[in-house]
Amino acid sequence: MNEDKQKMEKIISLCKRRGFVFPSSEIYGGFSAIYDFGPYGVELKNNIKRSWWKYMVQEREDIVGIDSAIFMHPKIWEASGHVQGFADPLIECKKCHNRFRVDHLLENIGVIADEKMSEDEIGKIFNDNRQKIKCPVCGKNDFTEIKKFNLLVKTNLGNLEGNITDENVSYLRGETCQGIYVNFKNVLDSTRMKIPFGIAQIGKAFRNEITARQFIFRMREFEQMEMQYFVHPQNDLDEYERLKKNRWEYYLSLGIKEENLKWHKHEKLAFYAKDAFDIEYNFPTGFKELEGLHARGDYDLSQHSKFSGQSLEYRDAITGEKYIPHVVEASVGADRVFLAIISEAYTEEKIGDEDTRVVLKFKKELAPIKVAVFPLVKNKTDLTTKAREIYNNLKTQFNAEFDDNGNIGKRYRRQDEIGTPYCVTIDYDTLKDNTVTVRDRDSMKQVRINTDTLDEYLREHLKL
Repeated sequence: MNEDKQKMEKIISLCKRRGFVFPSSEIYGGFSAIYDFGPYGVELKNNIKRSWWKYMVQEREDIVGIDSAIFMHPKIWEASGHVQGFADPLIECKKCHNRFRVDHLLENIGVIADEKMSEDEIGKIFNDNRQKIKCPVCGKNDFTEIKKFNLLVKTNLGNLEGNITDENVSYLRGETCQGIYVNFKNVLDSTRMKIPFGIAQIGKAFRNEITARQFIFRMREFEQMEMQYFVHPQNDLDEYERLKKNRWEYYLSLGIKEENLKWHKHEKLAFYAKDAFDIEYNFPTGFKELEGLHARGDYDLSQHSKFSGQSLEYRDAITGEKYIPHVVEASVGADRVFLAIISEAYTEEKIGDEDTRVVLKFKKELAPIKVAVFPLVKNKTDLTTKAREIYNNLKTQFNAEFDDNGNIGKRYRRQDEIGTPYCVTIDYDTLKDNTVTVRDRDSMKQVRINTDTLDEYLREHLKL
């Protein structure tokens, strides 16, 4: 087993063992490509979303946030092109009858098929390489012809009969940005925003993925963080370049090493697009898309104006000019950032000659638990009482955890594996001089701190 595959399996194991990510519906045998986030996972994911919102909305005067509904009028998905064009190339193995995405089968043999290629283009690449491709399940080389498989998840919302037809179909949203486009006029009318400005949101999206792949990298239910920036038609590419620079800097601010990031330019563009780049991260499975950045022209607002019959033109209050704004977009899955952050943080270190510790070296602001509090010995009333007193004070200021299970060494290892930056130990000296031992996650160095200044020390070192 190669080193990268081993690392991925170790990360998946740690996520389950330490309460970051669980297979959904596990007691019923699981549910393919769906995952639940456990006690530490939800804290990490919330911290990622909070950092994105702070960077994207809180610190920007020109961007506001919304939270649009998951269910939207089905005409929206016709206007956006999803009903006709939101599809993956699907193929079936004639021997075991498993279905696969054609681009994934090509990827397995090192051939890249861009997602924006036509069915004919992908079909030609597949046929050129057909003899090299084997079914990942049974190993045979006998496939059906390629078919398109629509990714929108249909639902019978409001349909009392329960039968989904073209006349009564509804959808779970396939992406969150459509909720931004259809609220463009509402935001303009209810705020003082002027072009250029952006609208951001974080929310769930759903895609009927054919196959589950690579843990939480590709899921059927996932969470997107998206920002659509509305600009004058003459300025869209300038704003696009600024957005690219901004997004690259964001990932560096999360503690991701620059050598683990790279740009991927899309050679095949949607007919309405002016440019498209991905920021790729070096996951244990190789460089893959982390965030998409797109210059989309005026396609989105024009389509919704056409299908709804409502004007989505912008009128400049100073010049009187009217135009359909162009859009530059930043779109990323919170779950992919989660996987990137854990992959970046995962570290194995030799301790002494034989021992190895696993530690998640998160940037401190992202760590699920900021500080853990230990009484030196369990079931010693005086130590436990003092430790509880200190913990109760700290938990009002930091996400803290109390742990008295096992010896101190085992407790340190548990906290290392969930990425806790600081551990505070209450011992018998604490009862005499009111000092505690504070242990640093990364260096493992320990210092004695007076309890009167403990919260100040933690705030300073956590940079909160």
